[in-house]
Amino acid sequence: MEPESDIETGTLIDHGAPVRQFSVMLPNRAGALAAMVKLLRASAIEVIGLSVQDSRDATVARLVVSDPETTEQLFIEKGIPHATCELVVVALRESGPGLLQCLDTLMIAETNIDFAYALLPKPGGHSMLAMHVEDYEFAVAILHQSGFKLMYQDDLSR
Repeated sequence: MEPESDIETGTLIDHGAPVRQFSVMLPNRAGALAAMVKLLRASAIEVIGLSVQDSRDATVARLVVSDPETTEQLFIEKGIPHATCELVVVALRESGPGLLQCLDTLMIAETNIDFAYALLPKPGGHSMLAMHVEDYEFAVAILHQSGFKLMYQDDLSR
């Protein structure tokens, strides 16, 4: 990831690697998601975030994992079709007020959220909101400038 500029000062900010999400099509049958999680755990990869949307024939599982590089290699080796994208992840101190402040900040900046879901917190950790936005760099800069605690892949890898 290229460092981005602070919106007001133009100063470069380097935050770290963005959180990567994997989208995987699974058959819509009992045990398909469990089999995917077992495959990942066999390689010491933990699922940190999960969103599942099903239809009659297939299920789209969106996964955030502790080790995206190994996950990518595993999916390629096993022939598992997948897509990846970058997510903005915000640590929220308070779920109600913090969530609304985050959403309002993005709305005022006129940036759209394509989809969002909560991540599983580390023990004793904050609630975390993962969002796919129309412009990753812009959203990161706006949220950072507004004082939100942003999480990056290194923060989530255990």
